[in-house]
Amino acid sequence: MNIRERNEQTEIDMLSPYAAKSKFSRGRVTDEELCDMRTCFQRDRDRIIHSKAFRRLMHKTQVFISPEGDHYRTRLTHTLEVSQIARTIAVSLRLNEDLTEAVALGHDLGHTPFGHLGEEDLNNVVPGGFHHNEQSVRVVRFVEKEGKGLNLTYEVMDGILNHRGAGTPYTLEGKTVQISDKIAYINHDIDDAVRAGIITENDLPKDCVEVLGDTARKRIDFLIRDIVKNSLDKDDILMTPEVRTAMYKLRAYMFENVYRAKQLASEREQFGVFLSRIYSYYLDNFDKVPQEFKNNPEVTKEQATADYVAGMTDRFAQRQFELLGLK
Repeated sequence: MNIRERNEQTEIDMLSPYAAKSKFSRGRVTDEELCDMRTCFQRDRDRIIHSKAFRRLMHKTQVFISPEGDHYRTRLTHTLEVSQIARTIAVSLRLNEDLTEAVALGHDLGHTPFGHLGEEDLNNVVPGGFHHNEQSVRVVRFVEKEGKGLNLTYEVMDGILNHRGAGTPYTLEGKTVQISDKIAYINHDIDDAVRAGIITENDLPKDCVEVLGDTARKRIDFLIRDIVKNSLDKDDILMTPEVRTAMYKLRAYMFENVYRAKQLASEREQFGVFLSRIYSYYLDNFDKVPQEFKNNPEVTKEQATADYVAGMTDRFAQRQFELLGLK
């Protein structure tokens, strides 16, 4: 028995009966020889970490574009915080930590520069719309490795695709990342908004604070404990109704008072059309789109252009905007 087989057996023996087991994975789009050391989910995690898309997350906006200060979150630090929360829940529920980590690390690989401003901008011009969860799957299937993709397992791609929107991941590990993403961005975006002077902790809805806690640390800890308590030995990821209501009310508050805040109007005006203009330029000058995005003959001109533009970092997109004379 090699190391991978031993680890697969350990999962079967030790994890919850509701956890995903790497030995019984649905596999990959393209079959490949198994590793003698790492399970399939461990290999997926490693492929994501070593991808170019993952490295670019460090230069992509979470909420605040080009903030003055070194402590604001980026898309990469958000991803790491989601991974930390999700792994804590997964270990407590005896779920598959490797699968959980792979989904968490890959869930935002397809996010645009300039955060949700960039996503909304591309969504207005790309045929069929643009959604970062779908783009994240495109990145791991068709964009990385010069168009060859990472050939991840179905379980990881399902968790990435369904981490947001109306979709429901079919593994508990995917569901864990789905709720961990919300826990992370609600609370660390509050922290960044307070740092930016847009809100104060005292501005938060009092009923939410009374239920969840009066600091980000307390809220995250409370939410994790509530999920573990309600989900232990169950085939679902659950929260106390009162707690779930308070969390989503706090999320609604953030959309109304931070993400759409008047203080960010200048950012929306300045960066709100960057990507659509860059997209239109490269669509009209398709020969200037790098070849790596055109290697798959089944990919349309519009999709290849979207793949290229969505993969840009904030600073690269700003340079392109200026160099192409799109002011």
